[in-house]
Amino acid sequence: MLCGLSKPTGGKASVAGFDIARQSEKVKQHIGYMSQKFSLYEDLKVKENIRLYAGIYGLSEKQIKEKGERLMHRLNIYDEQNTLVKQLPLGWKQKLAFSIAIIHTPDIVFLDEPTGGVDPLARRQFWELIYEATERGITAFVTTHYMDEAGYCDRISMMVDGKISALGTPKELKENFNANSIDEVFRTLARGAQRGE
Repeated sequence: MLCGLSKPTGGKASVAGFDIARQSEKVKQHIGYMSQKFSLYEDLKVKENIRLYAGIYGLSEKQIKEKGERLMHRLNIYDEQNTLVKQLPLGWKQKLAFSIAIIHTPDIVFLDEPTGGVDPLARRQFWELIYEATERGITAFVTTHYMDEAGYCDRISMMVDGKISALGTPKELKENFNANSIDEVFRTLARGAQRGE
């Protein structure tokens, strides 16, 4: 719903200042998205994926060339530009997918469990990319089941049974739940879940 792909059945929400129910096409123009399973085409080369997505996001030929070159140099994959994505290590795919999701400098990027299945070093490098993006003014909206990662965020929302049960900074949540870690906050909330049969 927040990405403008599904219509809400109730309530109100806006993304980048646009109503998700009435202005979904405007929402789509101002966001980036990286899915859990990576939104790259495995049978396309690195540079072909960059070109495809940059074109979808509406960049001009000149912007595609300039931003694509910068992106490949920044990720140290320029020499792999003609490599099929399926041949890249998982951590490289992850960084490439994220960089493509923000190639058009959106207001907000949605990251759906972006570090699932990658090693701790690659996870840390990925978060460095997120920090760089937020320093450039891009808001990162991250879903994760890694509670240590949730602690990297400025603000956390935890849901139980489809409702927000906790919302605040990592420090506030730990103080409110008298917890030493975000994982401890999560476990406290999870104990109160009403699991249906």
